[in-house]
Amino acid sequence: MATTTATAKAGVKANVGKSRASLSQMDTYIWVGLDKRGQRMKGEMTTKSASLVKAELRRQGINPQSVKAKPKPLFGKTGKSVKSRDISVFSRQLATMMAAGVPMVQGFEIVAGGQNNPRFKDMLVDIKTEIEGGSALNESLGKYPVQFDELYRNLVKAGESAGVLDTILDTIANYQENIEAIKGKIKKAMFYPAMVLSVAVLVSCILLIFVIPQFESVFKGFGADLPAFTLMLVGMSRFMVSYWWLLLLWLVGSIFAFITVYKRSTKFQHFIGRAVLKLPVIGEILRQSAMARFARTLGVTFKAGVPLVEALDSVAGATGSVVYNEAVKQIREDVSVGHQLQLAIRQTNLFPNMVVQMVAIGEESGALDTMLFKIAEFYEQEVNNAVDALASLLEPFIMIIIGVIVGGMVIGMYLPIFKLGAVVG
Repeated sequence: MATTTATAKAGVKANVGKSRASLSQMDTYIWVGLDKRGQRMKGEMTTKSASLVKAELRRQGINPQSVKAKPKPLFGKTGKSVKSRDISVFSRQLATMMAAGVPMVQGFEIVAGGQNNPRFKDMLVDIKTEIEGGSALNESLGKYPVQFDELYRNLVKAGESAGVLDTILDTIANYQENIEAIKGKIKKAMFYPAMVLSVAVLVSCILLIFVIPQFESVFKGFGADLPAFTLMLVGMSRFMVSYWWLLLLWLVGSIFAFITVYKRSTKFQHFIGRAVLKLPVIGEILRQSAMARFARTLGVTFKAGVPLVEALDSVAGATGSVVYNEAVKQIREDVSVGHQLQLAIRQTNLFPNMVVQMVAIGEESGALDTMLFKIAEFYEQEVNNAVDALASLLEPFIMIIIGVIVGGMVIGMYLPIFKLGAVVG
């Protein structure tokens, strides 16, 4: 029996290997043909040769006029990297098709066929090949741990075990859409002020390098002492003109050093993480976002039937904060030795009393997932309100900063002219 099983497994692996080899030998062909009514049609087909494309077209009643191999990119595979938004859309599409009764393999084929990103398309085709070879979906997804993280695979595994994969995929799609919405709000809160301030700095550099030197040549003909503020701006302009490359090098070096130290030093990550959470307004938004993601992720995994300790393993990396990541790991340790979840959460001193009390009620009533979803909904709404309030708060603040920087330079350049006008008058 053991020999038969081993032989069967070897046969499956051999078939998978053959499938991958044949897949790698296939090319994509662009074809143009005429149907039975004489109407022009065109499309793409992936197969081993142009003759097979023509044979398939004739079988479908299409007279092939032109079949050409699709040009390959000059520098290997093109296409953007696979982003979390792509995975979210894929999950929704696959969940919809499986709920409609479409077989999983065919669902992968349909979704892959509609992809514009070659990298994502190849990845989906590879996963489909693995499934055709007898692998479970969660095992096939494990080949791509960056795109399909531990949380995703654990949920799929739970769905496969319980025979409710279509329902779990729908749950995953809803979860990812909610998480993407929160990320979008956070990016919106950060992008606007960063962009405006960047423009202000750029305008200031242009004034210092190109505009102020022109004024300086005019000031030399005045034959009078310049105001101190104007002299300061002229000095800054001279420095920028002479050493702009040094400032640029310092900026790039500082950013590179910061990223390098941040990646290698856990203590530095914690320091930055805690410092960001203490920032006014923005820190509160990030804190509320972390709690919303913690509650929704734990609620989804717990509802799917994943044991609490394993669920907390998956949740740790989903909070989006180094500080809360470590806190969730500590919660997991406490729960694994028998502590109640609400007690473990309280010990971190990072969650408000409302969260602790709602978790306690959920544990006592046996409706922990329901209470976690309510917590997530509350904090997601808080994030929405805080981002809207931040936008309203930042607009006048940013205008003041721009006015002080740019307006100050303009005033500094015109001060000698005002002084000269007063003397002439």
